[in-house]
Amino acid sequence: MSAKGLSVIHVSTAASLEMVDITARVSDIVRSSGVDSGLCNIFSAHTTAGITVNENADPDVRSDILKAMEKIVPSDIKYQHSEGNSTAHVMASLVGPSETIIIETGRLVLGTWQGIYFCEFDGPRSRKVYVRVLGLEK
Repeated sequence: MSAKGLSVIHVSTAASLEMVDITARVSDIVRSSGVDSGLCNIFSAHTTAGITVNENADPDVRSDILKAMEKIVPSDIKYQHSEGNSTAHVMASLVGPSETIIIETGRLVLGTWQGIYFCEFDGPRSRKVYVRVLGLEK
């Protein structure tokens, strides 16, 4: 495999909990890389944010996911972390910091309804998402 340069996507969030569709921006990076077949890794270097792949046709899915996260990770627990954002840390651990997606014929291999999301759990903030494209050697 050969690695292309590291790309950065800047994401500004407006709410404490938010899922931002970054599919088009990641797709642009893959397209401009010239890689025909390989892998694309999308990584958030933030302890209170994550990356996931899920449905991007119905915006209610994003809302439902965030509502479920609030239920799964309640804010009324007496957390020990002094900054007051322990729920965000737990949510980020549940989602995870990265996704790796196959590239074939120069495009991300995503299902019909799938999109790539930056998940904000401690916003609003300005964040960075790192994208690395790896091409298969011919």
